[in-house]
Amino acid sequence: MRKLKAKSGKLKVMKGLSFRVYARNLNLSLFPFFLFSLFSWSQQVTSSIDTLSIKFGEQINYTIKVEADTTAQVLFPKGQTFMPLEMVEASPIDTIRETAKQQLIQRYALTQWDSGYYTIPRQKVLVNGREFLTDSARVAVAKVSVDTVSKDFFDIKPITEVERAGTGLSKNWLWFLMGLLLIGGLVYWFFLRRRPLSEEEKVAQLPPYDRALLKLKELEQSRYILQSEHKKYYSELTDIVRSYLEEEAHVSALESTTDQLIEKLELLSDAGELPLEKQTVEDFKEVLKTADLVKFAKAQPEMKVAEQDRQVIEKVVVKTHEVIPEPTEEELLQNQEYLEERARKKRKKRIVIASVAGAVLLLAGVGSVIAYYGFTDLKDSLLGHPTKELAEGGWVRSSYGFPAISVETPKVLKRTPLPLPDNLTVEQRAALKDLEMFTYGSLIDNFYIMVSSYPMPEGQEIDLNMASEGSVNMIQQNGAQNMVVKKDEFVTSEGVKGLKTFGRGEFKNTFTQQYNESEYALYTFANNNGLQQIIFLYPRDDRYASEIVQRIESSISFKTGS
Repeated sequence: MRKLKAKSGKLKVMKGLSFRVYARNLNLSLFPFFLFSLFSWSQQVTSSIDTLSIKFGEQINYTIKVEADTTAQVLFPKGQTFMPLEMVEASPIDTIRETAKQQLIQRYALTQWDSGYYTIPRQKVLVNGREFLTDSARVAVAKVSVDTVSKDFFDIKPITEVERAGTGLSKNWLWFLMGLLLIGGLVYWFFLRRRPLSEEEKVAQLPPYDRALLKLKELEQSRYILQSEHKKYYSELTDIVRSYLEEEAHVSALESTTDQLIEKLELLSDAGELPLEKQTVEDFKEVLKTADLVKFAKAQPEMKVAEQDRQVIEKVVVKTHEVIPEPTEEELLQNQEYLEERARKKRKKRIVIASVAGAVLLLAGVGSVIAYYGFTDLKDSLLGHPTKELAEGGWVRSSYGFPAISVETPKVLKRTPLPLPDNLTVEQRAALKDLEMFTYGSLIDNFYIMVSSYPMPEGQEIDLNMASEGSVNMIQQNGAQNMVVKKDEFVTSEGVKGLKTFGRGEFKNTFTQQYNESEYALYTFANNNGLQQIIFLYPRDDRYASEIVQRIESSISFKTGS
């Protein structure tokens, strides 16, 4: 710090203005340090108001005048110190100079929104650290008559919901989950659920004998012969009996010719394995030959002949069923095990198909989301990310300190007490009492914000570059290392110029005793007779934190109110 020593009774001012960030669990801090060498002088403090009676909502002009030496440091009241009256506005300080003395005039606009009698409390003015109290004043606030006859009155408007801010992925996340539920529902409906059996499936589950008789009954009721569709009639007729013999008698009938099938039946009959009567076999043979003539020679038997042939086939089925021996208990058990095993395989096949289909649909859905939003957004949304949640939360705009600096932040900043070193003098402590500091988080969190404001004497020039250097030096003295410092001029949307100091460095975590690489940004302003600073600290390569900084940066304003 370099000191400019005042000559010929002028004020000594430390020009290296710096801020130190305070965090109770870290050694690192940024904290403004001002030293003032003061001379004694004569001074006078007076106050006045322009009226003793107003209507509620009107304003009172409250004026404080201070006569002091030109080297004196004067601090006027700020904030809501006039309660129960409300301060609406504090005008810039007027200065009238006369040789070695000066007159400082501060005007306030006060108001009250309820009728009654109120006392403006005595106000404290600091002159070179010495306290002076103004006189109190009593004012009357009168009611305003309301015209309830000729004017229309309306109810208070209902509450309007405001859509919460968030990224496209956050807004569409519910739709993504609904899509997954839809995919799961489709997989269950088509692959896993027990569907009711169709008529064909119910027939297919009947025993071979019952199924053959049922199909012969259906064939009897068909209109194939009436419609001269003899080929379809005899094709179904022979398929019914061949399938029955294949399943029930274990005769390879479906791929055999007429002669081969009759020969097999005769051999089985002679061997006693399928003891059919010879007349039954001969009748069956005649039906098969008629069917061959119909299918290959386009013969068209009469309806009576077709019905007799159906009856012959029904007789073959019945006689075959009668001569087939009843299965033993062991055969029944084996058949039951076979059926259960087939059911298990069928169920397993359905589960495998459903799993593969679900996995394919899920991968397709996830792939589409990744292609549209990117893997990082998807991962951060599923697993969570502290600064992402902070960026997408409900932002608020507030004014902090005096002179006020207004910013929009993800969370409301909290007033933070300023620790003062023990070696400060009474004057130095009095000067630093007006420094206000507001923070969110701490230096070991994922994101840290600090906003501070310090009122300066009117006409006091502030070197932003020296103030910024002082803050960076204080950071380094408190443990930061390998800091990269960049500077650039910064202009707010209102045209207020400031200095932006930014870069990266390694900051020590007092819990783990390890250094973590982080990025920082320091904004310094000299506006409205005050020195204001905004400081950010966040992990390096955290794009959500960078977006937060950019949004706060664009919201910086020095207008009071929201």
